[in-house]
Amino acid sequence: MQRAKPLTLEQKRADSDIWIILIATLGTFLFYTVFRAPLMAYIANPQEPVLWRLLCNAAFQFGIAGLGITVVCLLRRERFSRFGLVKKNSVKSILGAAGCFIPYLIFIFVSGRYTGYQPFQILITQDVLRSRFPLNVVGMLLIVLVWGFFEGVNYAVISDKLNTRYPCKNKWLDVGAITCAAVCILFHPLDFSFYGIIEMLTTLAAIYGMLIVKKQTGNAWGCVFAFCFIWNAI
Repeated sequence: MQRAKPLTLEQKRADSDIWIILIATLGTFLFYTVFRAPLMAYIANPQEPVLWRLLCNAAFQFGIAGLGITVVCLLRRERFSRFGLVKKNSVKSILGAAGCFIPYLIFIFVSGRYTGYQPFQILITQDVLRSRFPLNVVGMLLIVLVWGFFEGVNYAVISDKLNTRYPCKNKWLDVGAITCAAVCILFHPLDFSFYGIIEMLTTLAAIYGMLIVKKQTGNAWGCVFAFCFIWNAI
């Protein structure tokens, strides 16, 4: 039997980083799952201060999609530019990522789930917009940061770490992209009806394609664009 090759120093670091991200993400997700009912009741309650509701919502969102990669980047002293937040190929990355979401968008329209286009639409976006200045501006900037920027960068960093730990010579068989696409589906309610299965397949294609575009262009702004103006907008 052929002995497995020893891990390189870079692979060992990536392995540790993946565990840190996994613990931070699952820890936050499990806490949210256990206390979901009272948390959602508080966040959706218009009688409570909108700032505290937004901060509560943002804290859990960031814990699931942002905290892990932030801790890792601070520990490793890595900038997000290392994972594709650069100027070069930005247009190609954005157009490519948007193109990968076309099947998903078609599904949304065909299934009758389209109710209007509004970027950064979360549970309390309207409450934030109706609040006084400067709270409405600060609140929207926080939504853009947490539900747009960090959610997109989160996929780019995790995909890169997985590909470093589990390298594959086949440019289309991308471990990071496949894993991130599968996790995206698992972190949302599963529906095994006909439309539910179509939604899962189009979501899988969108996230996988978005990350392949990031890999081919070396630019992750397409991921950020997708979550700012597509995923959290329809």
